[in-house]
Amino acid sequence: MSKTFYVTTPIYYVNDVPHIGHAYTTLACDVIARYKRARGYDVAFLTGTDEHGQKVETAAKANGETPLELADRVVKRFQALWSKLNISNTDFIRTTQERHKHTVQEQFKAIEAKGDIYLGEYEDWYCTPCETFWTETQLLDGNCPDCGRQTTKLKEESYFFRMSKYQDQLLKHIEDNPDFIQPKSRRNEILSFVREGLRDLSISRTSFSWGIPAPGNEKHVIYVWFDALTNYISALDYPEDKNGNFAKFWPAIHVIGKDILRFHAVYWPTFLMAAGLPVPKRVFAHGWWTVEGQKMSKSLRNVVEPNMLIDKYGVDSIRYFLLREVPFGLDGDFSHNALIHRINSDLANDLGNLVSRSTAMLNKYFKGELPSPEKGNETDQALIDLFATNIVKIDSLLDDLAFNKTLIAIWELISAGNKYIDETAPWALAKDPEQRQRLSTVIYNLLESIRVIALIVAPFMPDTGKNILQILGCDNENLSLNGQDQWGGLKPGTKIEKAAPLFPRIEKE
Repeated sequence: MSKTFYVTTPIYYVNDVPHIGHAYTTLACDVIARYKRARGYDVAFLTGTDEHGQKVETAAKANGETPLELADRVVKRFQALWSKLNISNTDFIRTTQERHKHTVQEQFKAIEAKGDIYLGEYEDWYCTPCETFWTETQLLDGNCPDCGRQTTKLKEESYFFRMSKYQDQLLKHIEDNPDFIQPKSRRNEILSFVREGLRDLSISRTSFSWGIPAPGNEKHVIYVWFDALTNYISALDYPEDKNGNFAKFWPAIHVIGKDILRFHAVYWPTFLMAAGLPVPKRVFAHGWWTVEGQKMSKSLRNVVEPNMLIDKYGVDSIRYFLLREVPFGLDGDFSHNALIHRINSDLANDLGNLVSRSTAMLNKYFKGELPSPEKGNETDQALIDLFATNIVKIDSLLDDLAFNKTLIAIWELISAGNKYIDETAPWALAKDPEQRQRLSTVIYNLLESIRVIALIVAPFMPDTGKNILQILGCDNENLSLNGQDQWGGLKPGTKIEKAAPLFPRIEKE
């Protein structure tokens, strides 16, 4: 049976425009999806949009359009950005699609048939921006404890999900599976929340109409989280195809922002438990980005627009910076100075210089034709051994979604390549005809190190990886790491041109 891997972004709400936070989550999923493909996995990678709810209905009315017209307009912006960012998702789900509506209603009926959904009456304080009800004791000065905005006292008939029934089962699962919620600090937060006691959850509304009707009672629309979270299995055509894509790919790894952790680590697993389905493999909640030390907000006019960044600095530079700058899981700060420093130091000086120096020396000393290596010495073996060690390390780090540590491990190899040039001094060897064989080995090792670096950097920077492989005369569509990550893949006799700079330096304005 082939190895399979399923990774998802959250589905993004259409009353927002794509910003750096959306780009960050989607990019993280793209890197792990690309890496797993390179390792021979059959990968499903899902992203999409959450289009129902009171906020969308209200915003559409204010704009003089229907909720679907608003959603159609915003969806195009997300899809265009993912294309520009070189995102390799295999599916894009919209909660307004029939396939999704069908799965949500089937889930509702299945859980209701078990007696875990019942009709009652709900009265509590409702935050429209967060689509969340709060008890009186949870409010902060009468306002929503999450966003700080005003709440409204609401009383309405509602369907309830018996979430309290699954408290012990969920608690046991979290305690028995230390990697289920990551990072560890977030796991502790959820354990504390569950131990305080789970209440039954209101999962329908009658006060607005933009949503999926509750089966058999169409005056109710299904609450946004019961609707939205189901996207991860509706994209697998559950329940019709439960022996096909669902059996093949589920359970998934969910990568999300920390603000929606509770919904993914408490609500969603209990919905699945009630439906008799496996819970997600892992929920990883990453941190938030500030901008130049300040919280990102429309009122401060400091929302970082990814399209502008890509146009100014290039797509691979942005992909690299976002995943290198901050340990995944912690909060990070975006600044143009830090971005320019990374481009100039890591990309232009380290990686760019290694490629340009090595290809220039090959052309100067061997007229661009790759020589055959001879038996190496200790210096050569140390370089080869470091590559073997770090490739194993990278595999483990990416399984943990430790993106910045992975890039540090890759850059250790780039630094080792640059250091190898200084230690072997090819320019000195070239002056001595008796050192010709030694020079051949050094130049071969340099170009071979670049080939392996291109393959392992490609999940992070796809265009850069392909560009380097093309320079080396390799098939740049074949990014497989199975076998190709072993030393010695570059064929002697290959013609290699001197490379143009991969990343021109950026002068600060």
